[in-house]
Amino acid sequence: MATFNSYQSGLHNVGSFQVSSSPYATASLDINPGPDFASDPVVLQIDFDRVSKFIIVKNEVSVDLADAPLRLGFSENGVKGTNYIVLFNDESFSADYKVSRLYLMAHTAVSASASVHAGMTGIHKNQLEHNWSGSLGVG
Repeated sequence: MATFNSYQSGLHNVGSFQVSSSPYATASLDINPGPDFASDPVVLQIDFDRVSKFIIVKNEVSVDLADAPLRLGFSENGVKGTNYIVLFNDESFSADYKVSRLYLMAHTAVSASASVHAGMTGIHKNQLEHNWSGSLGVG
């Protein structure tokens, strides 16, 4: 009797990342440093219901305004620690990353504004088992 492996979408299935993704977009995210930025900064967590194919994060503060940098990371510990990416006014970051959440935080005591765009695969977020800790260079 022959056995057949069932074909399923998943993290290690190339086809799951070759097909067009479903759009995710949000804008005008207020990245508020919080009243006690030095000791307890506010972190904004963006949750996706599925695993991303790519992400684009933009600091929406105009270059004509006061400096309002923000931090982008892949764990709360990362953005509060040393494992993050800084986006300055009107700067964006894009990458082909498989993630189910992002973390944004003000880099200074000045509020920023951000937008997040992502391409979502058909892979449910529960299949992405690892949880970035914010250590070993993974933010």
